[in-house]
Amino acid sequence: MERNHREDQCNEIEALDSIYCGELEVLETEPLHRFKLPIATTEYDPEVETEGLSCKLVFTYTEKYPDTEPLVEIEDPENFRDGYEKGLLEHIQETIQENIGIEMIFSLVSSAQEWLNCKYDELKNEAENEKEAAKRHQEEEERKKFEGTRVTVESFMVWKTNFEREMGITERKEKILGETRKLTGKELFLQDNTLNESDLKFLMDAGEPIENVRIDESLFQNIEDLELDSDDDDDEDYVPDEK
Repeated sequence: MERNHREDQCNEIEALDSIYCGELEVLETEPLHRFKLPIATTEYDPEVETEGLSCKLVFTYTEKYPDTEPLVEIEDPENFRDGYEKGLLEHIQETIQENIGIEMIFSLVSSAQEWLNCKYDELKNEAENEKEAAKRHQEEEERKKFEGTRVTVESFMVWKTNFEREMGITERKEKILGETRKLTGKELFLQDNTLNESDLKFLMDAGEPIENVRIDESLFQNIEDLELDSDDDDDEDYVPDEK
């Protein structure tokens, strides 16, 4: 008994309308049935243009369908990237070849829906990876701000020399050094009164209170009996007493 393709087609249209609850839109019935069905990812929101993927699949029965291939087109793709339409059609064509001889529209729509979901998962993963990469890049830039340039002995000495020159420290050092060379040892001693306090300062730095410093007075009891040579004649500042 020869197959009644027209009857099989009408029965499938009726079943599809029941399955998709009014989403099926019949475009033509003569000479061949032509209709469309929407597919979209779960995240798709028509009010948010950047969320999810969606499109409409337009099917046209051939005269001997389902023993021959139906015609498939894509309309109104949303958020599709380059190559998505071609890739989806190729995927649908593979499913058609697997179902020749039986009513297949439901299988084609389900397969296309799955393909969209996979592609959108790839997009989300890609976006997440880009976000993580941007975050790592930002953290690296922030770390570099605090890390600065690694310092070696050589680079520090170059920096120190330049810094002292720019701040005038080198010039002041040279001036002080020049003035210091002109002074005698005695003048340096008289000029630097810190030498007078050096022992006390040493004790204080060591944590020893001044009150606890004991002086051995016996060292000074016979100081008047000491015969000290007079070097007054050698002192250029010495002025003999007039008698």
